[in-house]
Amino acid sequence: MTKFRYFALIRAMKKLWLGSLILLFIACKPKKIIPDVSAFPVHVKVIRFERAFFTMDTLHLYTAMDSLNADNPGFFKDFVFNILGALPQPDSVLKYVAMYHQSYEYIYDSAQKKYASFDKWQHEIERGFQFIKYYFPDYKLPNTLITFIGPLEGTANALTSGGLAIGLQGYLGKNFPAYQSQYFSEIYPSYQSRKFEPEYITVNCIKNMLDDMYPPRTMGKPLIEQMIESGKRLYVLDAILPEAADTIKTGYTLNQLEGCYKNEKSIWTFFVENNLLYETEPTLIAPFVNDGPNTPELGKDSPGNIGQFTGWQIVKKWMEKNPAISLKALMEKNPKSLFEEVKYKP
Repeated sequence: MTKFRYFALIRAMKKLWLGSLILLFIACKPKKIIPDVSAFPVHVKVIRFERAFFTMDTLHLYTAMDSLNADNPGFFKDFVFNILGALPQPDSVLKYVAMYHQSYEYIYDSAQKKYASFDKWQHEIERGFQFIKYYFPDYKLPNTLITFIGPLEGTANALTSGGLAIGLQGYLGKNFPAYQSQYFSEIYPSYQSRKFEPEYITVNCIKNMLDDMYPPRTMGKPLIEQMIESGKRLYVLDAILPEAADTIKTGYTLNQLEGCYKNEKSIWTFFVENNLLYETEPTLIAPFVNDGPNTPELGKDSPGNIGQFTGWQIVKKWMEKNPAISLKALMEKNPKSLFEEVKYKP
């Protein structure tokens, strides 16, 4: 393809994204068939670790920490050394924990107001776990949810030796004042911090389970294989959380998602005509498989990580042709073979 034709195509794509979006007619979409998972009861224990941590006696910190460790033997060390990043010397731990305890009290207070009860998310996660038991019966689910308050720039969701840990500091709402600071904005730009909403807790937890079951192995793979791997995860996520909004599962805004469906054929044409499907150069692939405010090559109204959308549509087509295939078999399916079999033509 000539350079002129390449940039002409980019201009054409930008016009598509900048144009008015036509709302999708949801009624025309195939209705989801949601299996009955009542035969797979799940109950997880919720530990509000942040409450125990921020209400401990700081005048007798060593004794308080020893007690906290005794009550949470599987999580306390993960929290102090892996999440807080304290050095493993006793004096260093005491100073670090004391400083952190004092400086993050206002984050704790805000989280307690927002999450006075965690019942809603407990029930959502338990229902997701029921679907995991239904589709992946051999996977050992954690039986404990641990809420905590970690560094603002740190993880908000992690599998630990104590259970599935959820950092409430990462779900205080996109307009939370601490998220507006220059320091935080440099780490998490607005296209990321807009997703620091409570609605993302359950989806992020289930994504964590999928990554634990099937660790991502896309490094060095061609773009088409990376897109299909992302598409497989979205397809499975959709099955495990059938009631969750597609915008939350993809991380796209509603306009971005509608734009993807409206321009599905044009997006595919862009990949094909620019010989990107079998590209392996990371710098050329990155805009299509990494999160971002948009995909620059496709215009400012497009979403970042648009490759997951295309991969999702390819997987949907393949599953339509193979309805008897289990989700386990789908996740184990070679993406190259899947692509060759599906003959995707949007």
